[in-house]
Amino acid sequence: MKQNKVLNFLLNNMVPIMFIIICAVLIPLSGFSAGYLLNEIITRMGRNTFLVLCLLFPIMSGMGLNFGMTLGAMAAEIAIIFVADWQIWGLPGIVLAVILSLPISVALGWLCGTIMNMAIGREMITGYIMNFFIGGWYQLVVLFMMGPIIPIVHSSIKLPRGYGIRNTVSLLNMRQTLDDLLAIRIGGIKIPVLTFLLIGLLCLFIVWFRRTKLGQDMRAVGQDMNVARDAGIKVERTRIISIIMSTVFAGFGMVIYLQNMGNLPTYTAHSQIGMFCIAALLVGGASVEKASISNAFLGVTLFHLMFIVAPAAGTEIIGDSMIGEYFRVFASYGVITLALIMYEMKKRRSKGQAGQMLAQAQREEEAS
Repeated sequence: MKQNKVLNFLLNNMVPIMFIIICAVLIPLSGFSAGYLLNEIITRMGRNTFLVLCLLFPIMSGMGLNFGMTLGAMAAEIAIIFVADWQIWGLPGIVLAVILSLPISVALGWLCGTIMNMAIGREMITGYIMNFFIGGWYQLVVLFMMGPIIPIVHSSIKLPRGYGIRNTVSLLNMRQTLDDLLAIRIGGIKIPVLTFLLIGLLCLFIVWFRRTKLGQDMRAVGQDMNVARDAGIKVERTRIISIIMSTVFAGFGMVIYLQNMGNLPTYTAHSQIGMFCIAALLVGGASVEKASISNAFLGVTLFHLMFIVAPAAGTEIIGDSMIGEYFRVFASYGVITLALIMYEMKKRRSKGQAGQMLAQAQREEEAS
């Protein structure tokens, strides 16, 4: 019995255990001090955790990993471009960017959720393809419509031809505004208190939301859509709301991310956000059908710790830091692939066990 429990624990936590081992091996090889690593981890947690937490809503409603969160990131980037053009910096600029991203995120989230309802059971691949579809429209707007159709005043963010946005938009006047406000330093380690307060508020909101009527409806839909529908829950509407919430919070998280970075890579900033956030959540022990706040925090810590130490460890081992970059991409895609394989295996195993139980019940009924 104990052996079965240990085996189940290892199988259910295979990914975080693997990353803990990898980090334990790479940290000594990297040569970084504990203070440096702690400072980097705290910075990256403040930058990325809000984005990772927005993935919990679709998982709650049984829609799996929301690759469509990138739509919220694109909405935030459009909002940031307007803020940079209007030269509204600091905290007012961040608040304005959040407000501007809200209607765009809601519209994109509604579109994504509606299309996902047409592809029930294939939500993850649908969200992934939606990224490319909306990404094309994003490039059309930013590359061709901003200037001739959408007024852009400042030439500093426009391409030399007079329309379209430059590859990189400087946000130096906004850089780490949230992180520096109320920040404290302990032993040379900077702690962005306000950023963590915002993350903490989102965590409290998630805990509270799960207890609300809508939160309970989402959980019911996630467990069994047919039973939820029979109970009078509007399944399709509930699923769309979960995607809208995820997209909106992804937009807020992207604003936090960009103000930390201090620049906007106009055409590439959103390209890997969804992939890395999903990988981080899975590294924390989450699955396609179950995730928690603790999974998000553990995942961000382990995933980005590997990001920090892998290049230095690669240089130490073979003299080439690029091996660490390759390992990052390999780990990101690999952990998602492993999670999807484990989910499918678990689903098939559950179906097999259900079939065996049904067959046994029929045999017992025939015998009696």
